[in-house]
Amino acid sequence: MRRLRELVGVATGGLTARKIRTALIMLGPILGVAAIVAAIGINESSKGHLKAKLQELGTDLIVVNASTGMGFGQDPVIEASAVARVKRLPDVAAVTGTRQLSDIVTVPFAGSEDYYRAFPVPVIASGLDLPDTLEVPMISGRFLNEYDRDSGARVAVIGRDLADEYGYLAGEPRTIELNGLQYGVVGVLDWVLLEPSMDSAVFVTFTSAVDDWELDDPDPSRLYVRAPTDTALVAQEIPTVVSLGGPDGANASVPTDLLDAQSQVDESLNNLTKMMGGLALVVGGVGIANVMSISVIQRSSEIGIRRALGHSRGTIAVQFLFEALVVGVFGGIIGALVGAGVVWGVAEQRGYTMVLSVADLAGWALVSVGVAVVAGLYPSSKAARLEPLETLRLG
Repeated sequence: MRRLRELVGVATGGLTARKIRTALIMLGPILGVAAIVAAIGINESSKGHLKAKLQELGTDLIVVNASTGMGFGQDPVIEASAVARVKRLPDVAAVTGTRQLSDIVTVPFAGSEDYYRAFPVPVIASGLDLPDTLEVPMISGRFLNEYDRDSGARVAVIGRDLADEYGYLAGEPRTIELNGLQYGVVGVLDWVLLEPSMDSAVFVTFTSAVDDWELDDPDPSRLYVRAPTDTALVAQEIPTVVSLGGPDGANASVPTDLLDAQSQVDESLNNLTKMMGGLALVVGGVGIANVMSISVIQRSSEIGIRRALGHSRGTIAVQFLFEALVVGVFGGIIGALVGAGVVWGVAEQRGYTMVLSVADLAGWALVSVGVAVVAGLYPSSKAARLEPLETLRLG
């Protein structure tokens, strides 16, 4: 036990006596572990965020866009009658169409004409089932209804971000000016995960768009389709149903596929980061071996004296291995904490929930210890082979 305490004291003294050298030796394990832990944590946090998005969006939503083939030199649209045809498909639960209108100047409040002319607010003609199809709630008021559509009433629903900017209060009678016409605001739509642009948009009925802005027809340019079962099959059938078997008049996609693709890209980038972290660990190990080998030469007098006092080769070797072990332990712990800090910072900045297990932190800290011990084998064996007389020449 006395020998062990003496060994620990000598090894610790050797590290603390040369603080800058010890810090440089630790830098490799710190950077390597930090990079790997950060890559794992960011990847897992990103996956958790994407899974939450998928759960909110649902895996059964299909987006159908009009193709250029139906535009005939104008903006491509989908015939309004196609909405009913799509809705009759066996696995379709809900369908709604939208069309973004152009050249509509929105003035939420007096005196803001110049600003909103430079930064226009999207105005969208919408079907009545948009909240149900997208599964997005109203945070106040109501959405457009059949009376609004049939009567051509000048009413509008606004997105949540626009309501916040507009200073709209729930239940407050307010109007919004669209190309000089006053529209009453009847409701506020909550955030739309699939279409963030809708958060700052104004929604009106197709009837109002045709009557007030001479829209040629009430045809949508995009459909949102909710198909709880056989979603992929329905997505394949929709273009044929829309174009009545003719040339493709629309293309259908499942947005969750895009999120999955995004997840795969993020994972590939994080795998690359892990490889770079692993490389940093290896380089750190080489650095440990190199610096400790130089340290053996610098401390040859100390080694010679200890050998002359009767310390065995094994004791000398264990001393240097213990120094490498300490470097690995502290480098691994500091690196794991730095990596966790990076994950926390990125999660906060991106609005993710931080996902990082203690097992990952402990596991990669142990890998750092292993790399450091392996790197310390050569310098420790080199120190153990030194004879007392040889240390006089080196010292």
